[in-house]
Amino acid sequence: MGSSSRPEAMATAEQQIEHVHLPVRGLTLHVAQAGKGELGTVVFLHGFPEIEYSWRHQMLAVAAAGYRAVAPDWRGYGLSDQPPEPEAAEYDDLIEDLLAILDALAVPKAFLVAKDFGALVAYDFALCHPNRTCGVMGLGIPFGNDASSMNTLPEGLYIFRWAQPGRAEADFGRYNIKRVVRTIYILFSKSEIPMAKEDQEIMDLADLSTPLPEWFTEEDLDVHSSLYEKSGFRYPLQMPYRSLHKRKPIGDAKFQVPVFVVMGEKDYVYKFPGVESAMKDGTMERHAPDMKITYIPEGSHFVQEQFPDYVNELLLAFLKDHPVDK
Repeated sequence: MGSSSRPEAMATAEQQIEHVHLPVRGLTLHVAQAGKGELGTVVFLHGFPEIEYSWRHQMLAVAAAGYRAVAPDWRGYGLSDQPPEPEAAEYDDLIEDLLAILDALAVPKAFLVAKDFGALVAYDFALCHPNRTCGVMGLGIPFGNDASSMNTLPEGLYIFRWAQPGRAEADFGRYNIKRVVRTIYILFSKSEIPMAKEDQEIMDLADLSTPLPEWFTEEDLDVHSSLYEKSGFRYPLQMPYRSLHKRKPIGDAKFQVPVFVVMGEKDYVYKFPGVESAMKDGTMERHAPDMKITYIPEGSHFVQEQFPDYVNELLLAFLKDHPVDK
C-alpha cells in the first residue's frame, strides 16, 4: 500500500508530506499528512476532479506555520478504496468518513479547508459536529445557495449531462484518462459555465490545441492522470454528480464556528443563478455570525493552485485569528 505508484513529480513537490492508509468504515482511505501540529490540525477536502495533491501548496504552508496538515483522498478517489457499490453512493458517507478520519488520527478538533463539493461536506460537518470543528474555509462554493435555481439552465449544463447514467461514461470513454483530466481542468478553469450544445458532448468543448492553465503543469497533469488511472471515474461521477440531490437540507442552519468563504471572481460557479446574490445580499451572514467573504479578482475555480501564495496568506491569517483552545 506504499506510494511507489506515484510519479516522480510528486516526490519533489511533497518531500515533507507523508502518506498513510487508514481503515475507515470498511474501506482503506489514503491520507497525506505534514507538520507536527503544535497549533492545531487543518484538514483539506478536495472537490472534483481533484485529489489530495491539489492541496500540496497549502499543506506545506500550514505545516511550516506550526499546524498539522491532513488531506484525504475521498472514498473512490485517488489512492483510496473504491466502495463496493459506487452507484449506491450516499452524500452522508462523506460526513461520516470525515468524522472517522479525525477519530483514527486522534484529532479532537480541526479547521476544515474545502473546495467545490468538499466545501458542502465541510459546511454540513461544521453544523452537525461543531464540537469537532475549529472553523471552515470554503473555496469556490458559498453556503446556502439553492441548488434548484440551476433548473433554469439549459440541458447541456455539465452537471445535468454527468448526472445521466452512462452519458459521461460514453463521452469520457472516447479518450484516454489523461485527455479527459486535461479537458476538465481546462474547462473548469475558465470563467464560463461548461455547457454543451444539443449536438455535442462536454469533452467536445476543448481540443488538444487548447493549452493547460499556466499554473497547472504537465507534471501536475501526470500526477492526476496516474491516480485516475487507478480510481477511474465510476465513483467520482456518482459523487458529486449523481448523489448531491440526496444531501439533506439542515433546517435553520446556524454556524457555531467561524466561516471564511473565498471566491475567485472569474470562477464559473459565480455565474450560477443565485450565487452572486447569496454572497452579496447578506444571506450567508444570517447563518454564520462570524462570517468573512473574500474575492480574488482574477481567481478561477482552482484558486488554491492558481494563486497558492495568496490563498496561503488568507488561510494563515484565518488560522491565526482563531487560535485553538488548548
